[in-house]
Formats: sequence, C-alpha cells, structure tokens
Amino acid sequence: MGFDAIKLAKETEKVVCSGKDRKYYRFRAARFYGGIATADCVGCNLRCIFCWSYNMVRNADMVGRFYSAKDVADKLVEIAKRHGLNKLRISGNEPTICREHLIRVLEELSEQRDKLLFILETNGILLGADESYAAELGRFDFLHVRVSLKGDSEKRFEQITGADGRFFNYQLKALENLVKYGVSCHASVILAEDVDGLRKRLEKIDKSLGDVEVEGLILYPDVRKRLKRAGLL
Repeated sequence: MGFDAIKLAKETEKVVCSGKDRKYYRFRAARFYGGIATADCVGCNLRCIFCWSYNMVRNADMVGRFYSAKDVADKLVEIAKRHGLNKLRISGNEPTICREHLIRVLEELSEQRDKLLFILETNGILLGADESYAAELGRFDFLHVRVSLKGDSEKRFEQITGADGRFFNYQLKALENLVKYGVSCHASVILAEDVDGLRKRLEKIDKSLGDVEVEGLILYPDVRKRLKRAGLL
C-alpha cells in the first residue's frame, strides 16, 4: 500500500506554511496558456515519479522563502503587466496546501478580477477531502481550476504517485465538488492507459468533464531514469 496523501499534506504544511505566509522559490513569466505569470510554491502531498521538481518536493525544508499573500499577488500582477499577460497561477508544487494563504491571494486579486484569469493547477486531493474548500473557491469568479489526474485508475495512480490508490477517487471527488459549487474547471491526465474509459467515468460526474486534457510529459534526464526504473517509460 502507498502512503497517506492527506497525512503528508498536513506534515508538509508544517514546513511550508507559517501563519498566513507560504514558501515560494521563484516568480516568473511562463509560456504555458499562451503566457502566464507564475509563482512557484514549495511543498506537495504526492511524490510523482515524473515530477520535474522532484528534489525540491522531497526537500521542502531546504528551499524557498516565505511570502505573504499580498507579496505573491503583487508580484504576479507586476509580472503580468510587464509582459502584457492576463493570466496568473501558482505552480511548481501543490498550491492547495496552506489553504488560508491561497484564499488570501485570491482575495488580494479580487479587485482586478475583470482583467485577470487565475488558473489553479492542483492534484485536487484536498478539494476532494473537504467539500467546504471547493465551496470557498466558488466565491471567485475569475478562477479556473485544472485538476491534474495522475493516471486513470487507482492502480495507475499508486504506481505514479507513491500514494495509496484510494486517493485517486479524491481527485474525482474534487471535480464533483467543484462542479457542485459552480467553479469553472476541467480535468487533465498524465500517463493514462485508457483515456476513453476515464472520459466516460468523468462524464458520469458531469457531462462538461468529458473534454479531458491529455498532458504531455517532458523527459528530462532524471525523469527518464525514474520512469525507466519503475517500468513506466
């Protein structure tokens, strides 16, 4: 059996959250989504075998520095203005860890919601574990959530993430909760074996979820080695 992803989230929170502040290791403009201002946070509750920031995830106590929600919001807006962008995100690790911090970042950005789109990239496990989290995100009409599914089944999820396969269902529950509270969202999937089967499973939750984004995998040298060792290349 794999590890408990909820327990690891709580343990990670002790390292990367300090009151209302959170650890980040860089701020940048990225090419994804046609250009997006990005804050790369520290700390994740999965150990995905393909993760490009794998060493950072495992050593969260040794990287980054703490920023307030206002600092993060101001930096994202400044990057967006400098590069002529209208999309923002928190990426790098798992942004739903440090819930109060994330909500405060969104609150700081609320005054500019007519001009900006915030894309929340998440594994969704904490949103699936606590329906009230998804409900709280429903307050923000400039938010879109991309739930990144790790594989297309409980078994595949466990192979990819190291976490117990039952947490794959938390990812699906996150999508159900987001739809319930009117949060704009979609599912993406990586290293899937049966995309059509996954699509049918998602459509049972809501027809709108059938348009699944299939993620590409960048085979950095370390990523290639880990995938090969696990027999997933």
